[in-house]
Amino acid sequence: MSGHPFRRAVEAGEFDRIGSLFAPDAVLHSPIAHRPYRGPDVIATIVSAVAQVLRGFRFEKELSSVGTGDHALMFRAAVADLEIQGCDFVHMREDGLIDEITVMVRPLRAATVFAERMRTALGG
Repeated sequence: MSGHPFRRAVEAGEFDRIGSLFAPDAVLHSPIAHRPYRGPDVIATIVSAVAQVLRGFRFEKELSSVGTGDHALMFRAAVADLEIQGCDFVHMREDGLIDEITVMVRPLRAATVFAERMRTALGG
């Protein structure tokens, strides 16, 4: 298994260590929330919920901008009977910790179902 540390942890199902990949002031910009989620523990909870909601999750491509800490991790999965595609835009600090992740998903119908299921998974 190769690639970005976040990708490796997700692909290995190591959700208990996801939080350790994030800086204390890390921010997750979600496609389903108006306000960002903050902090490694909260982000780890969100990522674990995503793993419960999406089926057949797989990263398909990874792009990195040399020297900037910017990475794009493109994925595909299913939610209900709909295919969903997305991208995790990840920024890593020089110390290797992630300080920002922005998630985008498409198409709209799948994103809507994803949002509904995430609210249920997170108890909201």
